[in-house]
Amino acid sequence: MEIIVGKTAGFCYGAQRAVEGAIKEAQKSEGKIYCLGEILHNKQVIERLAKLGVQCVETLEETKGTTLIRAHGVPKEIYEEAKKMNINLKDYTCPNVLKIHEIAEQFKEQDYFIFLLGSKKHPENIGTLSHCGKYYCVIEKEEDVEEAIKQLKASNKNKALLISQSTFSLEKFEKIKEILQNKIDKKTTFVIKNTICKATDVRQKETEELSKVVDTMIIIGGKNSSNTRKLYEIAKRNCKNTNLIETAKELEINKNAKKIGIMAGASTPKESIEEVVAYLKK
Repeated sequence: MEIIVGKTAGFCYGAQRAVEGAIKEAQKSEGKIYCLGEILHNKQVIERLAKLGVQCVETLEETKGTTLIRAHGVPKEIYEEAKKMNINLKDYTCPNVLKIHEIAEQFKEQDYFIFLLGSKKHPENIGTLSHCGKYYCVIEKEEDVEEAIKQLKASNKNKALLISQSTFSLEKFEKIKEILQNKIDKKTTFVIKNTICKATDVRQKETEELSKVVDTMIIIGGKNSSNTRKLYEIAKRNCKNTNLIETAKELEINKNAKKIGIMAGASTPKESIEEVVAYLKK
């Protein structure tokens, strides 16, 4: 059996920064510290941090001390609320996400209608939308474009911006971009900003290539992780025997498998990858 682990599998820079920051804050804190939502979407990481005293909460009212801002970011109103409540915030929002916030804010001030590609319920996008003003539309899939165009027309704006969730599918981004270009009135200024982070782009491309040359694929990551699910979808297209797991305990591998490819989401720690490799070798 040959095992090939993707070069880009595991923590991206933003995830690594957030987790290391949370560990550092927990170690120097004398009491319990808090995090607004999960620092990132990985059950094993959350459990590890909980043992160090990091408690996940949904609102500032639930906090009683140092509070972390997750890698996905939060709505901008949170910063002002925390200031009024005299809460000590430690911001571990991914720098790529903060850049998207800056772009949205900039174009909102210039009176643009904003199209945001991604999930309406994803915490990253909830934060980004707080920078978009009143005139925006979230597009999750190609079928949403018609409604998005209607909302653009109803806004009477003659300028539109396209941005994306940092972990959105590059393939879907290109398809939706093309549809929008064909449907938006030519008199409307249309600015396109591909805000998918480089790590996501490279990871998706490597998953695509690897899944074509193996007979089994294993995608490791949180079941609630958007970027992990996208890797699974990409791999599944090319390799029928594709497994999405969080830990080695979930593995169900055909013993006749000869070539196994392993990729992991951006929020998956290296320990989870090493555990799966050790299990397969054993």
